Amino acid sequence: MRIGLTGFGTSVEQVVRQAERAEADGFAALWYPSAVLGDPLVAMALAGRATSSIELGTAVLPSYTCHPVLQAGRATGTAAAIGGRRFTLGIGPSHRPVIQDRYGMSFATPGRHTEEYIGVLAPLLRGEAVSFDGQEYRVRAQPPALPEGGPVPLLLAALGPRLLRVAGQRTAGTILWMGTATAIEKHVAPRIREAAAAAGRAQPRIVAGLPVAVHDDVAEARAEAASVYSVYGTLPNYQRILAHGGVAGPGDAVLVGDEAAVEAGIRALFEAGATDVWAAPFPVGDDRSASRKRTRALLTGLAAG
Repeated sequence: MRIGLTGFGTSVEQVVRQAERAEADGFAALWYPSAVLGDPLVAMALAGRATSSIELGTAVLPSYTCHPVLQAGRATGTAAAIGGRRFTLGIGPSHRPVIQDRYGMSFATPGRHTEEYIGVLAPLLRGEAVSFDGQEYRVRAQPPALPEGGPVPLLLAALGPRLLRVAGQRTAGTILWMGTATAIEKHVAPRIREAAAAAGRAQPRIVAGLPVAVHDDVAEARAEAASVYSVYGTLPNYQRILAHGGVAGPGDAVLVGDEAAVEAGIRALFEAGATDVWAAPFPVGDDRSASRKRTRALLTGLAAG
């Protein structure tokens, strides 16, 4: 099973140490939110130079705040620093409260924006020149130099039908957050696979990201998750993917329970069509250290098994 963790760190040194430990423990990947150290790419490059096999990916960098030509250069530069095909670029449009309310940019057409963004970015990451005329972007650009190992893999954060189609047609797959096994089986996998097949592309990756906690009191764990991850229940895209998963909110989507229950939940994600699981451990209860240790021990065993 390909199991990864959330990449984190409040210093470059901590990011590097986490990567070294995750690789030693057998984890397949680390997935870094855009907020890590303000921008995770420099720290990821350094972590990549301190490791040899673990995949390092972004989950995800927002598209609106970085022109696709610049994004391609940043991605190929990071991949070159790491070496080989171990860097994966995950991007997504983010959400109206971030892009429009915080940054003051229009979020009127996120679907069209993202589709055109991928139309520019994907060929550049393959080393192809771009001549693109759309409503959002008009671009003439030569590709950046590809790193050793070839093109940079691209994943799209896709929760709805349009972006799942784009992900299947034009990228290596999708990276999800808050998508349950039911949502993957009934909504995500059929759409992205159909789009990839129609485009003559290989079977797409489906990276399933969910919070995880090994804790015997399931009600307590779900209540903690409902509080910690409450924002995802307020954003329309996440509301829809939660509904596809048959759950009312983030507290119901998370993988919690004893070791057997959490392992069963992880295996269910793979059975539903996930190619990778991105586990985001969160602590629960009065003894949060013990909760962390139990969760880490289970995930390490599954990653190494």
